[in-house]
Amino acid sequence: MRILTAFVLTLILAMTPSCKFFKGKKIFGRKADKMVVWLARQDSTRVADSIRTVQEKLLAKENARLDSLRVVGEKNAWENKYRYNIIVGAFITPEYSRAQADDYRQRGYDSRIIKVEGSRFELVSAEAHETFRKAVERLQQFQDTVEINAWMYIKK
Repeated sequence: MRILTAFVLTLILAMTPSCKFFKGKKIFGRKADKMVVWLARQDSTRVADSIRTVQEKLLAKENARLDSLRVVGEKNAWENKYRYNIIVGAFITPEYSRAQADDYRQRGYDSRIIKVEGSRFELVSAEAHETFRKAVERLQQFQDTVEINAWMYIKK
């Protein structure tokens, strides 16, 4: 009987070519399921996309912050350079100051709205100058030709 059992086992081992046979039949090893692999790839792609999206949002926020700092720096530089302003109106209501500023822009002036600190008033500037002498000369011309009630505001 032992010889018969040994012979049957030898015959079985001889008929099976290798371990690949058993793995393919899922007897000893487990073949990876295609769906599991696909789901794992989808999950890793989803994670990579969400990380990229967050990085893009952070980059956009940083660029917006840097742009706002640049704009504030340019505005401060302009205000420090052009301290002498010819004022054509002072308003508490923002709509009125915007309307008058637009009117002077349409006439060809570089009109700006200046918010006065510690006050509710907004000043409408028709022109701004670097030097006091130039501002006084231009103010006299401006009062003679455009707006008699114009006055000068010196930004400190």
